[in-house]
Amino acid sequence: MSADDTSEPADVIAAAVLEVPGVAALHGGTFGEVGTYLPGRRVAGVRTDETGTDVHVTVYYDAVVADVAERVRKAVGSITGTKVDVTIADVVPAGSKALDSA
Repeated sequence: MSADDTSEPADVIAAAVLEVPGVAALHGGTFGEVGTYLPGRRVAGVRTDETGTDVHVTVYYDAVVADVAERVRKAVGSITGTKVDVTIADVVPAGSKALDSA
């Protein structure tokens, strides 16, 4: 992500989600259907509209899923001020690099 990317709300949300302990990566969905389309690129795993935000993530196996989801909700909610739905789309072993399925 370049410095210019941070001006887009989806980029700010993505950066905040990736800082949450237990989150390995954002997840674009089985067919890459979860994302925000921006000029010339896409932010996988984040979908926003005026009613709320959907965030799809991959978490580490040793993380407590409910805790990770709640931390993601709080992190994103503090940015958007709207309802946040979190989907745990995949689980990977601790320490491994998660690959976005998009």
